[in-house]
Amino acid sequence: MKYKQVEKFLNKNKKKKKGKSFFYKFMIRACICILIVLVGLVFLKYDKNNKQIIYRYLYENNINFATLNKWYTEHFGDIVPFQNMVKDNTELVFNENLSYKDASVYKNGVKLNVEDNYLVPIIESGIVVFIGNKDDFGKTVIIEQTDGVDVWYGNVTNINVSLYDYVSKGEFLAEANGSFYMAFQKDGKYIKYQDYLK
Repeated sequence: MKYKQVEKFLNKNKKKKKGKSFFYKFMIRACICILIVLVGLVFLKYDKNNKQIIYRYLYENNINFATLNKWYTEHFGDIVPFQNMVKDNTELVFNENLSYKDASVYKNGVKLNVEDNYLVPIIESGIVVFIGNKDDFGKTVIIEQTDGVDVWYGNVTNINVSLYDYVSKGEFLAEANGSFYMAFQKDGKYIKYQDYLK
């Protein structure tokens, strides 16, 4: 009987510590965000040319939000603070590598022959930036990977992701029947698929 009382007491202390550490982490993140905003405002007010420099950088360069999200998550944790609590109680059901029968060149990418009802895995973590129809590719999902490469998954059905989802390598993306298409693009130029399909 005493053992159960001790166990309850220890569990209460663990919950209190977890709550306090969550609160401290949240406050640290909030303070860092406020500090970054204040430094940015001072930088803009310090010199009028700084405003032009920032505008030029933002409009002329392609900012890779998948890389930015990965860096933030590694250093500060998830952007949504409660997301970790949900993830702790879940288990991965689907975590696969890409497999196919054969590959052939198709337009600016590759056509992969697979079995019917093939479950297409994501080949690298990133952010979903497009879901829709593309000429010659059919129903297409484009993922901006953390390495700056946009990967097109074409001719897919039963899409399992939503626009602007952050997705991880190996997760279930969609289904393919017999074949699907992939293309790889970086800075607006198509790159060789052989570098990514091994």
